[in-house]
Amino acid sequence: GIVGVFGYGGGIVGRYADVPELFPGVEHFHTIRVAQPASKYYTSANLRQLMALWEKYGSGMTNFHGSTGDIILLGTRTENLEPFFWDLTHDMGQDLGGSGSNLRTPANCIGESRCEWSCYDTEDVCHSLTLHYQDEIHRPAFPYKFKFKFSGCPNDCVASIARSDISVIGTWRDAIRIDQAAVKEYVAGNYPANGGAHSGRDWGKFDLTKEVINLCPTQCM
Repeated sequence: GIVGVFGYGGGIVGRYADVPELFPGVEHFHTIRVAQPASKYYTSANLRQLMALWEKYGSGMTNFHGSTGDIILLGTRTENLEPFFWDLTHDMGQDLGGSGSNLRTPANCIGESRCEWSCYDTEDVCHSLTLHYQDEIHRPAFPYKFKFKFSGCPNDCVASIARSDISVIGTWRDAIRIDQAAVKEYVAGNYPANGGAHSGRDWGKFDLTKEVINLCPTQCM
């Protein structure tokens, strides 16, 4: 990289203008990648602190998030990199993400924190492996970037198949279990469809073909 912070080989994407005399305001316009928390959960206090830091040291422009993950902070000068990095790590407890030919910051779906379909704890796996591979994230050693992402189920909400080199996708390993009594209650209309989101209108009787068979993505039924 053209620029960086002490001890790190990644996390800063160096950008200089080829014609600084014509555009002095963007003579330097480096991009900083900040590692996102698992499932991209933030508190408003954390976001305000980060934005205040970026207003102080950078352009104020952001991208939440890059296609790899990471908070993308667009536009700062070389002399601001070390002060920003110090405040980010010491005051906020956050770290730079991956950039360049290294392991990019792992990403995951919301997993068991919000989703009933998750077959494993994606947040725990993502957090653990992010800590384990810090050296590979921050010190490029590969011929090209490398990504892995974690999806709790085959819905693959984090798009691990399309956007990573190693996809970890949770699947059900046991025999399929169906609560037939609950199914009968649902068909009879005693359980609100879609958690009650469709309440307030007359949707008619339960339609097995429309509501189950035609919704099968593999057309196996």
